[in-house]
Amino acid sequence: MDFQQFYLSAQGRVSRKQWWLWLVLPVFVVSVILSIIDSATGMVDQESGAGVLSGIWALIMIIPSILVDIKRWHDRDKSGWWMLIVLVPIVGAIWLLIELGFLKGTEGPNRFGPPVTI
Repeated sequence: MDFQQFYLSAQGRVSRKQWWLWLVLPVFVVSVILSIIDSATGMVDQESGAGVLSGIWALIMIIPSILVDIKRWHDRDKSGWWMLIVLVPIVGAIWLLIELGFLKGTEGPNRFGPPVTI
């Protein structure tokens, strides 16, 4: 799976390993680095606590994150519409983390395609 297919397409499946190593970890690391840069350069709004660079990064990563999460739902043999679970306060975010980050995908092919091998 190439960069464009992974980050900019909702087709196919993504394994737990890919989700953690190619989405969650890089987004977290870059967010921390940009927050440090924002703080060091004084580019943080004192009222909201939001930094300019980290805010731009968050906006850039919204669509790719949603698309990769949809593929992770596909690996669990569930529709991408399950992304809407995050709209339920607190419980939705916990549910999403458990489903996408900790539960195994379906064995063998499912309605969304063959399993991903890495």
